[in-house]
Amino acid sequence: MDADDRRRLEEAKRASVAQLLFRCARRVDELAISTLELPPDAPRLRRAHTALFPHLDFEGRRLTDLASALGVTKQAVGPLLDELEVMGVVERVPDPADARAKLVRFSAKGREALMHGLAHLGEVEARLTEGMGNKRMRALHDALLALDAHLDDLGV
Repeated sequence: MDADDRRRLEEAKRASVAQLLFRCARRVDELAISTLELPPDAPRLRRAHTALFPHLDFEGRRLTDLASALGVTKQAVGPLLDELEVMGVVERVPDPADARAKLVRFSAKGREALMHGLAHLGEVEARLTEGMGNKRMRALHDALLALDAHLDDLGV
């Protein structure tokens, strides 16, 4: 790839709102993980773990539903859930609708960790606000809320 091709590619990426959202989401996730203070003996979260969190809830979801939400196979999600279960973040419970199936949900420790994580994200956001300014951060928040609502309307 020559310099002109690289320049055109970078211009196209910077012109794409979706590409910028992907890039910024990844980088904010990396910043949050890298600045999270945990005891030295605590298991370390990875981006693969945090990618699961928006798809988990307190009632529970089946492994196949989690995999589908992430766009991967259940074989790819299984080991991540095993790791989170060992950490005490999630638990597997019987599915009341199907005794053969299990639901994965946040454990009591996981709910506590989630609240700690959200507080930490507040600290990360404060750091970002320092660099961007209050007005831009509020506008970004409002725009993301509107986008999220629109995606709900689209059934996504």
